[in-house]
Amino acid sequence: MPFTPYHLGPGLFVGLLFLSFIDLPTFLVASVIVDVEPFLVLALNLNYPLHGFFHSFLGGTLVAVPLALVMYRVRGKFSSLLSFFKLEQKVSFKRILVAAFSGIYIHILLDSRGYTDIQPFYPSDYNPLLTTGILAGLDAYIICIWSFFGAAIVYIIRLVLIWRKSN
Repeated sequence: MPFTPYHLGPGLFVGLLFLSFIDLPTFLVASVIVDVEPFLVLALNLNYPLHGFFHSFLGGTLVAVPLALVMYRVRGKFSSLLSFFKLEQKVSFKRILVAAFSGIYIHILLDSRGYTDIQPFYPSDYNPLLTTGILAGLDAYIICIWSFFGAAIVYIIRLVLIWRKSN
């Protein structure tokens, strides 16, 4: 899914569900960062697969580590925004690292369902997750869209619980 907001649905849903365990800003960035690859392929008209190396678990791992290091350094800049939305979190490198890996890997798993150029287990070109047929990969889009709704429900429940606790 080149440079689309679809992956933010699962990012928000999973991030809100596991807010105590993973860093939300890192998870959201991780859930979309590998789509820089297809964006560059299209924008620069590169002779390269749309979903290339960074849409593999090996390539995703090579993105997750520097992402975690960068997010650890800039994470403090998100605190006031998270506080405004009542999503305060304790910051730790472990939570950031888990968020970076899990966000990227979920992205790869979802995209592997519908794109023939993805090799999730690179250097092997075998993709056991690929679906075929006229509606191939549609399930991943549906999951992404419904995840937005799930995230909204989880967030509203969180706000209600916070409101009840303060009264």
